[in-house]
Amino acid sequence: MTKHNITAIIFDKRKRPIAIGKNSYVKTHPLQAKSAIAAGMPSCIYLHAEVAALVSLKDWTRAHRIVVSRIRGDGSFGPSKPCALCFNLIKKAGIKYVEHT
Repeated sequence: MTKHNITAIIFDKRKRPIAIGKNSYVKTHPLQAKSAIAAGMPSCIYLHAEVAALVSLKDWTRAHRIVVSRIRGDGSFGPSKPCALCFNLIKKAGIKYVEHT
């Protein structure tokens, strides 16, 4: 299994960061597990960066934009795009703009 360093940052309408999440290969969360089953991806139980950011955000109504980045071992950016599970949660949170590397 290839491990990736994914970071998701959620911004409010004033472009201020209000939540940051990183993926984990050891942690999970009930929201991650429930969303994985709903998206037909029951094996995706480990915490995705987007889910970690949403979990740390107390008020989803403040979320306006999310930026998702993959950072390689050498510090350069790699391709990153929210999976179906994360995209569904981003839509549910009402985030209007999704940016990814």
